[in-house]
Amino acid sequence: MVQVAESLSFIFFMELDPRRIHARVIKTNTAGASQYRFQLNNLITLYFKSHLVAEAVHVFQQIPSPNVVSWTSLISGHSNTHFGLSYFVSMLRHPILPNQRTIAIVLKTCASLPSLSFGLQLHALSTKLSLASEPFSASALIHFYSKTQLPTNAQKVFDEIPHRDAVCFSSVIVGLAQNSKPIDALSYFSEMRACGFGSTDYSVSAALRASAELASLEQCRVVHAHSIVNGLDSNVIVGTALVDGYGKCGMVDEGRLVFDQLLSILNLIGWNAMLSSYAQQGDKDSVTELFSIMEYRGLVPDQYSFLSVMTAFCNAGLADETERWFRKMELEYKLEPWIEHYTCLVGALGRAGKLEEAKKIAFTMPIHKPDAAIWRALLSTSAHHGNIEMAKEMSQKLQELDPQDDSAYVIAANAFSGAGKLEDVQEVRKLMKDRRVKKEGGLSWIEVCGQVHVFLAGDRRHEKTEEIYAKLAELMEKISKLGYVPVWDEMLHEVGKGEKREALWHHSEKLAVAFGLVSGAAPPGKTVRIVKNLRICKDCHEAFKYISRVVERVIIVRDVNRYHRFSDGGCNCGDHW
Repeated sequence: MVQVAESLSFIFFMELDPRRIHARVIKTNTAGASQYRFQLNNLITLYFKSHLVAEAVHVFQQIPSPNVVSWTSLISGHSNTHFGLSYFVSMLRHPILPNQRTIAIVLKTCASLPSLSFGLQLHALSTKLSLASEPFSASALIHFYSKTQLPTNAQKVFDEIPHRDAVCFSSVIVGLAQNSKPIDALSYFSEMRACGFGSTDYSVSAALRASAELASLEQCRVVHAHSIVNGLDSNVIVGTALVDGYGKCGMVDEGRLVFDQLLSILNLIGWNAMLSSYAQQGDKDSVTELFSIMEYRGLVPDQYSFLSVMTAFCNAGLADETERWFRKMELEYKLEPWIEHYTCLVGALGRAGKLEEAKKIAFTMPIHKPDAAIWRALLSTSAHHGNIEMAKEMSQKLQELDPQDDSAYVIAANAFSGAGKLEDVQEVRKLMKDRRVKKEGGLSWIEVCGQVHVFLAGDRRHEKTEEIYAKLAELMEKISKLGYVPVWDEMLHEVGKGEKREALWHHSEKLAVAFGLVSGAAPPGKTVRIVKNLRICKDCHEAFKYISRVVERVIIVRDVNRYHRFSDGGCNCGDHW
């Protein structure tokens, strides 16, 4: 029997046509029922791999007493269709109980379903069968909850695994990183290393993704060093994550070094990561140069590639170039624009003052329906150019989509105040109060010696509060002498002038910069790096240009839209953001 099985296994892997193997199995069948079933189970898998679905089902139907392996092979072959779930239900009715592999296969199918119902029931069943905390099926449950955007459930599953392995750790790290829980992802990555489990390209790339979301340069460098020690730095997945990580930390030159070292193995995703890094800086020259090199090397650009180029020109305030690349994508490359491309185009045209043209594009987009990003782009640009009527219209459009979106009210109120329409400002403030809409609080953070320090506006909780405020007062005095004039926040209309000044001077990003200077995080010649959860305000933007001259340092601020690199009194955004 063993010799027959070994012979079949050899044929199984060496033969190309499963029908020839099937014929040989029938012709030489002298084994017992269990051995014959083993052979047929292998044949089911081979037929599916050869895309002969009907033949695979026929083989299954020839098995006198299908066991769990037989059913699992059948379900696995239909894992991308609803038939897999149907066969799973049939298996339970026979009744045959699933094993870990069966659970994992069905959960993969459940992750793509519009409803959570089947997956939740499967979790309950696996718990009843004592399989939910087994590493193989638990990893599948983590994947299921991660894909369905329930990261907290994924964490609960992981925490209940008594004997974890590297796959379990990798699953939860990847899932949390994909669901914007970077701190938790890095925490589990650290725990995995402490437990002595080896890293995989997936766990390392996920840790880099988490570092990128936090813009944590020191953490990114730590994971980079870890990848080198473990021989993963030349892996294409890790390499791409490194390029993306350094880019999102504002260190584009370091990302380019990694990119150049891995140039021979990087695919289009890696090239797009490098393009995106330049785009966020508004570096249109580097983007177009890299795009040309990419084409020369035979790589065919996709929508992501063009989105990066368009973003670079949009961030540089060049509407005509943004539109030219949009048309090039459509006409030369026959690529269908995503709504993100239209948002980029609308934003670029709006910034250039072509408001009616931008509005027309938003209302006439084929296929796509305007979303919040489109209306917000029109609202911001119309407010910037003082088109009050359009600002009012776009504010209403945004409110219709999401009445709790604070930007719909705040941007409009600022526009009304700037135009002297104080009654409209009061109306907006009343509407916010009635709807219980609160302006999102600004957060800024800076990383010092591997520790992240977070600041709110007017924050006085830090242990170095006195030093921070003293340094900030010193900076504001110096930049005032250079010609800095406060840019008032119109939402502070009812606040007295002195209180306005205090509110502006103690914005979270200013506190973070002051802390960076007093903590020694940025000695002479070093860069001060700040991350902010909102768009940087006009006053902070203006103040930082002066501060960069006073302290003779580069200040990099990553806000929700892009990177701002302040140096010697100017910003790389050219005041377009």
